[in-house]
Amino acid sequence: MTNFEKIAWDDTVLPFQLDKADVRGRVARLDGVLSGVLKQHDYPPVVEALVAEMALLTALIGQSIKLRWKLSLQVQSRGAVRMIATDYYGPTEDGEPARIRAYASFDADRLTDGAPFDQVGDGYMAIMIDQGNGMKPYQGITPLAGGSLAACAEAYFAQSEQLPTRFSLTYGKSSAPGVDEHWRAGGIMLQHMPKASPFASGDGGSGEGGLLTADDLVDGDDAENWNRANILLDTVEDMELIGPSVAPTQLLVRLFHEEAPRVFDAQQVKFGCTCSEERVRQSLSIYSAKDIEKMTTDAGRVTADCQFCGAHYDLDPATVGFDAKGAEGSDD
Repeated sequence: MTNFEKIAWDDTVLPFQLDKADVRGRVARLDGVLSGVLKQHDYPPVVEALVAEMALLTALIGQSIKLRWKLSLQVQSRGAVRMIATDYYGPTEDGEPARIRAYASFDADRLTDGAPFDQVGDGYMAIMIDQGNGMKPYQGITPLAGGSLAACAEAYFAQSEQLPTRFSLTYGKSSAPGVDEHWRAGGIMLQHMPKASPFASGDGGSGEGGLLTADDLVDGDDAENWNRANILLDTVEDMELIGPSVAPTQLLVRLFHEEAPRVFDAQQVKFGCTCSEERVRQSLSIYSAKDIEKMTTDAGRVTADCQFCGAHYDLDPATVGFDAKGAEGSDD
């Protein structure tokens, strides 16, 4: 395998459809994206694993949003990992890459030797879509349940969208001769094509805490097609998902050749942050000079750090807030 062949499918999301099963899906491979996200922070491995899983889910879900839209996933929890936040920015133009950024906040002294999902407690996962200026953002919330962030996302689609959805994900540190050890992730998302849901009971679903599951939303031929696709997905191996030597198209043929898989154009993704000095100034523009004074350091500066990329901003307090005299260097 040449380096070019590997690069060809790293940091991409490939949408596909299984024509005989009435199921659509995506295959994602993240490599440089995770390196870009995680090198900004010194997270313990268990926190890195949660951020990797969240970034992979974000890439798989975000691929379907339109140009210039923004998808955000956020976990809020009472556990050791208090929050995980990811943003997916749709391409600004056709053919350009989407951008992903992510970060987590946690209490180091509360982390345990348990599985990554053990580090989050009671809480919720929120999925938000921002369609741009003048449009009201959409938000859906689901409880943290099911033993993984992927299970939470599946529950979200069942509750909020009435769409049977399944994720198969894997992630971990990869090493190869001549290459530094780094995180790599891969996964597949399956989703039944939208139809009127057969679920009508008011007694709750069959999932944890009465949550709806994919099986609650399909019956008859739809259930048979959905179950068949899931049985095939269950045969996938971790190394196939991570895919250093298996192209996404090869994987789809291996898993679903009898379901007539059809692929569409792949979406490239990269690490990218939208922070800027202008945005920092804008966020501070709601404060009075008295408020800005309280934010000023002993060195006489107002500082801000981006939690996503670590960028540091150092500003003259006289130039921020709604009483500002103008930006530094201005003659105003």
